[in-house]
Formats: sequence, structure tokens, C-alpha cells
Amino acid sequence: MRRQQHAQFPLLLLEKGYIKENVYHTIRNAILDGRIAAGIKLPSSRALAEMMAISRNSVIAGFERLIDEGYLYSQKGSGTYVSPHIPDELIGAISSTKQGDQSGYPALNLNPRVSTLSNLWEKSRPNTNKHQMFNIGIGCVDQFPHELWGRLLGRVWRKSKQIITHFNHPDGYTPLKDLLVDYVRSTRGVHCKQQQIIIVNGTQQAINLAAKVLLQQGDKVWLDDPGYDSARAILTAAGADIDAIPSDKEGMDIIYGAKHHKTAKLIYTTPSHQFPLGTTLSLPRRLALLDWAQQNNAWIFEDDYNSEFRFLSKPIQALQGLDNHQRVIYAGTFSKMMYPGFRLGFLIVPEILSEAFTMMKYYSDSHCGYLEQAALAQFIQEGHYARHVRKIRKICYERQNTFINAINHYLPHLFNVQMTDSGIHTVCWVKDGYDINVILNQCRLLGFGAQPLSRYCIQSTHQNAILFGYAAHCENEIINNIKLLSEQLSNIYPS
Repeated sequence: MRRQQHAQFPLLLLEKGYIKENVYHTIRNAILDGRIAAGIKLPSSRALAEMMAISRNSVIAGFERLIDEGYLYSQKGSGTYVSPHIPDELIGAISSTKQGDQSGYPALNLNPRVSTLSNLWEKSRPNTNKHQMFNIGIGCVDQFPHELWGRLLGRVWRKSKQIITHFNHPDGYTPLKDLLVDYVRSTRGVHCKQQQIIIVNGTQQAINLAAKVLLQQGDKVWLDDPGYDSARAILTAAGADIDAIPSDKEGMDIIYGAKHHKTAKLIYTTPSHQFPLGTTLSLPRRLALLDWAQQNNAWIFEDDYNSEFRFLSKPIQALQGLDNHQRVIYAGTFSKMMYPGFRLGFLIVPEILSEAFTMMKYYSDSHCGYLEQAALAQFIQEGHYARHVRKIRKICYERQNTFINAINHYLPHLFNVQMTDSGIHTVCWVKDGYDINVILNQCRLLGFGAQPLSRYCIQSTHQNAILFGYAAHCENEIINNIKLLSEQLSNIYPS
């Protein structure tokens, strides 16, 4: 009987190469193409080794891998069999089901807030074209010192053998936090202890943590109008009730907020460089906001997302540095000065909130990556970051001037340009008589990442403007592309 079974079993020829691997692939291929049928019993490892003229250990190794992957199964006291259900067939069936008709799919029962956010998502869906001109929120990425950063990462990696295996500090890398205490004090007038600093994966996580720690369903939140759309989405997803507070040339209108929205648990604002208008919250309004928060037991989330991009004057005093009552949660980020994929930022929270934020950070994602934190600490400690900031300020200011001059030269009949002393984008107000949608359509046809101001508005009717990011492009690129836009629009709107 044994000889008869061997005679019926197909002749399996091994290809050249590593024998153990070839045993696996030869038997698997024979199963897949039907030469070895499902349910058939295979010859013993000894018999198969004789048939294939190889060692028994090589056959056993092939059998073990095929059993692990589900092609074979072993029955004690009986032998080894081909599985009735081949993994490849199951994968194919699942794939076919996914691509098929889903009309009978059961209700998803998603959180209702997902539907609430869908309109915001359609407006702010991330752009995946990394080479797109005039994208918003990107700094001078072409000036980033890649080689230096690579050397710092390599140095940290070579020294990380011990710490990388057990680093799990939810509040961040202590040497980096120590450096930040001195840095924010000297550059932003922020006063804190190392224990108040929590390293986060960017500003969006910082806002998420604040929402989770501070807000309950239905809590009122003040938000600039126009304002940061991601903050609006995150806070809405947390169940907050958003109150739109108008912003003008002096920043958020605190008097309006106090008069029309008498309660709020949290105020989210960008006082040093209001997003997206680029204005600065005036000192009287800063003091009024701090006073209102103290009297109404509210928290202030100060998003200082690009204070380092101030060209002709020193950075404005942070709200946190003026706060005598520990009501301000200060957030800073490095991605604008470094590069968009550098997802490190930091929170400075009142001491009374330190434990709660650290706990929430731990339950959000445990901790931020060690290597980038340690490399950033070296980057700051050795003076590279300060030199990089000085260089970027100069270049960004030059690029802003180039952009404004190009607009005034090629498109003065279409736009009034709003120049600011800081930032990495410019607001171009569309003059009366011109259709903003026509202009935006031409921008899209040219592959521009420019955005309408309306994307960031809640109730504001002053929406007839377009935002152009300029920091990521050299002067020739800026001039040539504004000229190109002018040529495209000349057929529609002759100057």
C-alpha cells in the first residue's frame, strides 16, 4: 500500500537554491496548482526525502513551515495531510467579498459626531501632493539641515543601546524638557518648571489632550472666527459646543465674547499670530482675556504655533507669561521650523493640571519617540536650533517680500495683499468685481495649494480672500508661479 501511495504522489523536482526554502515552495506550488489535492495524505518525511534525494531534516523544515502557514496539518498517529481550506483561497474569498456588493452591509452605528465633521473634512482633507505650490502651514523646508540632523540621529542611536529598551516617559525626554524651560523663558517670556512640560506629537495632539482633560459633553468653547479648522474639528469631536468669537486687526474680540457668550470652559486662541488672519492680540485684549478667564473659572489654550517667524521685532510676550492665576495652557510646535513630518511639540500646563495631562498622554499613545526627542535636545543644546531660527527668519522675510512684490506687480487689479510682521502665509483679499471661485479654480488647475479664507470661517461673512503659503519656495519659484497665475487669469480678467 505504501508503494502504491508513493506511485500516485506526483514527482516533485526541486529548483536550484537553498534546499529548505525550495522544499517549502515546491510543495506549496503543487498544492496551489492542484497536483496535490486537498485532504490528501503526504508521504512520511523519510519517504519524501528519499523521493527527492535530500536530507530528511530539509523535508521536516519545509513541513513545519507549511503547517505553520495552514497549508498542511498533522494528525497524531496518522501522518501529515493537505488542509481542506487553503490560506490563499481564503484570502481571495475575503478580498472578493470586500470588493463586492455591500448593499446588505449592516449599519455601522458610528459616533454621530463623525457625520458632524464630514463637511469640515471635505474642506480640509490633507493634500498628498508634496510638491504643490503655495501650500498652507509649511515652513522653509528646503533650508532644513538634513546632513547635520542625520549626524545627530546617528550619534543618539549609537549611544541609545541601554535607554532605548526601556524609555517610556509619557511626559517626555527629561533633558529636552530641561532645555525647553530656558528656551521658552528667554524667547517667549514663558515661566514654568520642567514638571509642567509635556512633549506631544504635534499641536493637534495637544488640543486633543486638553479636550480630554478639561471638557465634558456640551461645554462651551470660544474659538476665533475665522480660526484653525482642525481645532474646531477636534473640539467638536470631543462634544464641545463651539461659540464663534470674531477676530479683527487686534485679534479675538474679547468684549464681544464676554457680552454674547457669558460662559465658556475653554478659550482656544492664537494670540501671537492669529490663524489665519495673521494679526496679533493686542495687550489690552490679552489682559481682558486673562481677567475674564479668572473671573469665570475658564481655561485658555494658547496655541503659539509659529511665534518664531517674527521678522522685524522680537516675539510677542506669551499670554502664559502674563498669567498670574495659572489659567493658561501653552502649546508650542517644532514642525513649522523643522519640517511637516517632524511631529514633536510641547505643552506647558499649570502645575495643578500636570498629573492629569501626563496621565492622559500615557493613555493616548504612551509616549513620544525617544530618538527624535534626544536628537532635538542635542540640536538645541549645541546651538544649532538658534542658528537655524535666525537663518529661517531672514529667508522667510525675503520670501514674503518677494511674494507681495510679485502680487503687486502681476495681479494688483485682483488682490489687496495683507502684509504682516510674521508668519509663513499671506492673506490676499479679492477686490470687488472679481469672482473668488474663478480665481481658485485657476489655482487648482495650476496645482496650487492656496486655500479660501472661507475654509476657516464659522459665521464670519468676511470671506472674500485667498491664503497663499510662500515659505517653502525660493524667490524664482514664487515669481514664476504668480506670473503664471496672472497669465491664466488674463484671459478671464484682462488688466
